[in-house]
Amino acid sequence: MRGFLGFIVMIQGVMGFVGQVFFDGAWGLLPHWFDLPSAAYVGLFAAGAALAVWGDAAKKRKARRTGAGAV
Repeated sequence: MRGFLGFIVMIQGVMGFVGQVFFDGAWGLLPHWFDLPSAAYVGLFAAGAALAVWGDAAKKRKARRTGAGAV
């Protein structure tokens, strides 16, 4: 679940940053509720990437512990 949530947060961060820097305004769902600076969207991307890596590492650790093989 962490990996999926991290992927969604990464997408929101990229869409917000690209839309705000290269086009008229930020894209995605977050600009409907919050007015964030470009640096915040980069931070969202980094947080999403950390969640995705954390989720993948936990999945691999669990598979190694249970002996389920490569998942």
